[in-house]
Amino acid sequence: MLTAHQPVMVDEAATYLITAPDGIYVDGTAGTGGHSLEICKRIAPEGRLICLDVDRTSLRLAEEQLASFGDSARIVKGSYVDLDRVLQQAGIGKVHGILLDLGLSSYQLEHSGRGFSFLKDEPLDMRMDQDHGISAGELINTISMERLQELLWHYAEERWAKRIARAIIEQRRKGPVATSRELARIVETTIPLKHHPRKIHPATKTFQALRIAVNEELQNLADFLSKAPSMLRSGGMLVVISYHSLEDRLVKQAFREHKHVNGHPRKLPGLPGAEPSLIRALTKKGLRPSQAEVVANPRSRSAIMRVAERI
Repeated sequence: MLTAHQPVMVDEAATYLITAPDGIYVDGTAGTGGHSLEICKRIAPEGRLICLDVDRTSLRLAEEQLASFGDSARIVKGSYVDLDRVLQQAGIGKVHGILLDLGLSSYQLEHSGRGFSFLKDEPLDMRMDQDHGISAGELINTISMERLQELLWHYAEERWAKRIARAIIEQRRKGPVATSRELARIVETTIPLKHHPRKIHPATKTFQALRIAVNEELQNLADFLSKAPSMLRSGGMLVVISYHSLEDRLVKQAFREHKHVNGHPRKLPGLPGAEPSLIRALTKKGLRPSQAEVVANPRSRSAIMRVAERI
């Protein structure tokens, strides 16, 4: 029996997102349908929700969960970075709101069998979309030590990146690093015990870096943020829940309020083509889960929600 996924900050996300019950909304990371379910409860039957995700198995679970809402919920396999094309193909101009929850679901961690969790012994896949790209196993068993070190530092700011990269290279000389438990054990034994973090598993950052690299998560997020304002109608909401500083940095940068200079919008550094003058942040410091939610769902502890409005 699958463990029910607990969506993070679900009430806050739906409250900010929905500005009109008869509007058109997008859950760009629908997963198994946690946030989508709450949104549909608030907008059905007048409103419409497009549920987008690259994980086909998660989408099947979402489809089952949302079946009772009929045409109010439309399930689409695809990446949020391609939302502009999805809307165009559906004949939709601008929408009332877009939600992204950038975290892994309980299903992906516990039941997907793709090696997302360092607590399990599974093949090192880590792809959200198993129809495309190379697996984490293929990546770490083929790239150079220098590239692996760079990846661990750039995508997770892992201070032991060099030592971990060297240990992985040494291990793969004996044979491929094939499973999540094998990789976790390498990291655990490489980082000196006295430097093991107190609140997280020592392999947490390594797994984060590999997942980000395999799924091109930061590039996809940056590309999406540069296009998002053009997909929102005036007054529309963009709600993003992120789980680590690299993601939040991109979101905060994109949501930063920019003024017009001599009547022309100032470009957003690092996000070509963005329209920063078209959105304004409504949550300057970001919102955190309540203490009660963290107790009930410890995976929510690192979440931060930022909301921007199309103006």
